[in-house]
Amino acid sequence: MSSTALITGITGQDGTYLAELLISRGYTVYGLVRGQNNPRLAVVAQLCPGVEFVEGDLLDQSSLIAALETCQPNEVYNLGAISFVGLSFKQALLTGEITGLGVTRMLEAIRTVNDKIKFYQASSSEMFGKVRESPQTELTPFHPRSPYGVAKVYGHYITVNYRESYGMFACSGILFNHESPRRGMEFVTRKITNGVARIKLGMQKQLTLGNLESQRDWGFAGDYVDAMYRMLQQPDPDDYVIATGEMHSIREFLELAFTRAGLDWRDHVGSDPRFFRPAEVDRLVGDASKARDKLGWTPTTTFKDLANMMVDSDLAIQQRAAAAGAPAG
Repeated sequence: MSSTALITGITGQDGTYLAELLISRGYTVYGLVRGQNNPRLAVVAQLCPGVEFVEGDLLDQSSLIAALETCQPNEVYNLGAISFVGLSFKQALLTGEITGLGVTRMLEAIRTVNDKIKFYQASSSEMFGKVRESPQTELTPFHPRSPYGVAKVYGHYITVNYRESYGMFACSGILFNHESPRRGMEFVTRKITNGVARIKLGMQKQLTLGNLESQRDWGFAGDYVDAMYRMLQQPDPDDYVIATGEMHSIREFLELAFTRAGLDWRDHVGSDPRFFRPAEVDRLVGDASKARDKLGWTPTTTFKDLANMMVDSDLAIQQRAAAAGAPAG
């Protein structure tokens, strides 16, 4: 009998990659959406033919119960969140409601409808924030530095609580930064690669960023959704750090991206304090030994390959847009 999965955050980067993976493995895949008029639904349908949409809202538990009753999933992947750290400072309460309490609403809905449903929670390296040790493991204490990070800590611990309190199969993946050509334009890597494409094609001259010295552990989203899937196939639920174990600065990403387009980043990039966070997270790097040992998971895409992949994609997007006479962002 084929499995059925429900994905929240289906319109995001991870949602589409995960849907593709599950469909390739014979799953029936439902995506939770707040309304059928979302312009992103057409993009999801194009990327992931066969995905079915079901209405529901992480702010409304009754809608989550109805969604679960409609699609009767074996697995739920909770990727839905206000996921942009900068926005979380401006919408702290809404971030708490969706990114934090939304997890509890989904867990309660599962417990109400069928407590045998396996649950995946998208935890984040931003929970570590002001890090206590490097690299970070599943046992590293949390010190979040943004409303987003704080909300993710709540979501993480409530998942552990439901696992321990009710015996539910509930896992958290503590994912470090993961990027792709599908990353939103508000994220620094995509802002860079889109800017590179536009500068290369003469559509703009300068790119303004914030702190160029922040260091992150960057991987490819397509690799990371495979880890999510593997977590729910284990005999017992647990939490896992998913990371490459390598740390690179934004400056390094800039160098690779501009070099890919035959440009010198120093001729085109400026830094503006307006783009700095109120509380900076300077260095994040993960130790994914547990995932390697227990899940058999390892990243397959290098940092350089990731930057090149994103630049190539944005160049193609901007070239198509220019040929069609339409702006591409």
